[in-house]
Amino acid sequence: MIKKFNPPTVHEPAGYSHVTISEAGPLAHLAGQCPLDLAGAVVGEGDFAAQTEQVVQNCLRVLEAAGAAPADVVRSVVYVVSTDSSVLAEVWRQLEASPLAPAFTSASTLLGVAALGYRGQLIEIDLTAALPAR
Repeated sequence: MIKKFNPPTVHEPAGYSHVTISEAGPLAHLAGQCPLDLAGAVVGEGDFAAQTEQVVQNCLRVLEAAGAAPADVVRSVVYVVSTDSSVLAEVWRQLEASPLAPAFTSASTLLGVAALGYRGQLIEIDLTAALPAR
């Protein structure tokens, strides 16, 4: 069971929850997913939308491999190489419109960062998912 809520003592967030409590079994801590294709090459160099789509697909694949779905995510962190709030907002809009969207209704953080691990990489998503009790 996953409970999400926003205390009345803080601002109302834009689509995510301030608090996510999991009473499920084990947690799956997934490595940050990058915009890499199956061969390990960065997809869509310089293209936030293309890289976001690749990262979404990679996240869906690793969630499935872990036995989880986007709705099982209890924590997400989205890293975007930009200091421009409009770029961050556009990435967030794309994520909210994707099949991964339920993952971002939990405790979520969106960060603008200076650089990520791969040359040309613009986005990375780190997820934690609650798995059913075994």
